[in-house]
Amino acid sequence: MPLDSDACYRALAAHDPRFDGRFFVGVSSTRIYCRPVCTVRLPRRENCRFFASAAAAEVEGYRPCMRCRPELAPGNASVDSGARLAQGAIDLIENGVLEAGGIEHLAARVGVTSRHLRRIFETEFGVSPIEYAQTQRLLLAKRLLTDTALPVTEIASASGFASVRRFNALFKARYRMSPGRLREARGSGGLPATLVFELAYRPPYDWDAMLSFLGSRAIDGVEQVDGDAYARTVAIEHRGVRHVGRVEVRRAPRRSALRVAVSPSLARAVPAVLSRVKHTFDLSCDPALVAAALGTLADARPGLRVPGTFDGFELAVRAIVGQQISVRAARTMVGRIANAFGDTLAEGEGTRALRLFPDATRISRLAPEELTALGLTKARARTLIGLAQAVSSGAIRLDPESDVEATVAGLTALPGIGPWTANYIAMRALRWPDAFLPSDLVVLKALGETRPARALRRSEAWRPWRAYAVIHLWRNAS
Repeated sequence: MPLDSDACYRALAAHDPRFDGRFFVGVSSTRIYCRPVCTVRLPRRENCRFFASAAAAEVEGYRPCMRCRPELAPGNASVDSGARLAQGAIDLIENGVLEAGGIEHLAARVGVTSRHLRRIFETEFGVSPIEYAQTQRLLLAKRLLTDTALPVTEIASASGFASVRRFNALFKARYRMSPGRLREARGSGGLPATLVFELAYRPPYDWDAMLSFLGSRAIDGVEQVDGDAYARTVAIEHRGVRHVGRVEVRRAPRRSALRVAVSPSLARAVPAVLSRVKHTFDLSCDPALVAAALGTLADARPGLRVPGTFDGFELAVRAIVGQQISVRAARTMVGRIANAFGDTLAEGEGTRALRLFPDATRISRLAPEELTALGLTKARARTLIGLAQAVSSGAIRLDPESDVEATVAGLTALPGIGPWTANYIAMRALRWPDAFLPSDLVVLKALGETRPARALRRSEAWRPWRAYAVIHLWRNAS
């Protein structure tokens, strides 16, 4: 993206957190690059170069600052097609798609040619997809070396390197130090009891509202909201291996960040785990942009985010089960599904077992009678099984990099799924910030309208952040 160097320098001088993650500054006198919120002494203007991404700075030979740690910068919200496609590719890179199948496979997953994907990455980040992925792997390795006691062999694998030798060589070439230098203070012990990370966000962040939303919908045995923390079980397929464990998320004290505790059993899938946390808690949001678009609607609670999900299929099941019943009733029903068909992870507090939510393949093999026995109607049972079959076959994908229009069309083509359900899934599972629910009864009531068409016309003023308008309308009505 083109950067206004003068504006970037003014933001750098002000340490304005609204620009954190939107650009990076390389200082020619030190050959180090920083975030705009870095607390080091302000460099001279003539010594500064500004980059749209950490990868672009590293390709030019700059090393990451040890104080502000560029790997902790928040991501960028994306709405336009190029940026959204690039973000979708980044999500796939974090989940190991590039290393597993190469650039052609990555491009095919996002629905473009490899040439077009390279062009988009060059426009958005100033580097190729492979250069971007390489930088992200190194930054993740640096984070693991700094923040955990994982052995170097585990870090190399978790960061996506095929061998420790390759990891050591590239790390030393890029950062002019061996991984061992970052390890000296921590030692090389075995796996810690918990891996802890911090993911930054742009303030304000209405954490209480996020926990309230997730807590009222928490699936018994799978999710839990307790005090100021959200916890859940996780199952992730990574490089052909299923990794299962538990994740806990809470707000970090005195910092604009979330603290994420991850089971050691998920160590080899850390990039995918952190990617899901970012989506679930909407960490790419820029509240200033949203507030500017929503105007007075956002005045009361400017830090509201759109809650996402760890798993698109799980969210879609919840949406279908919740049709025409209360949130509480839907939560009870989805809990029965998890308890009946989900695998047991481990013993939780007391005698309650922790459950992994059943995946699409498991649900697709059920007979309708197995679901109706839990209290679902026959029609709803058939809809769930039909969705599961479409997801398990690959006909429908419910992840943030999916094409929104094609996915919504595919969902509404299934019997029992209407526009409200499809757009709710787009809003939370596909992370589409412009999703809107004009037929939602709470939205209509909050707007003082009775006709969805009129609500839809009024929503035009809130583009491209209409999903945030829905959250504000729901919150204002509660």
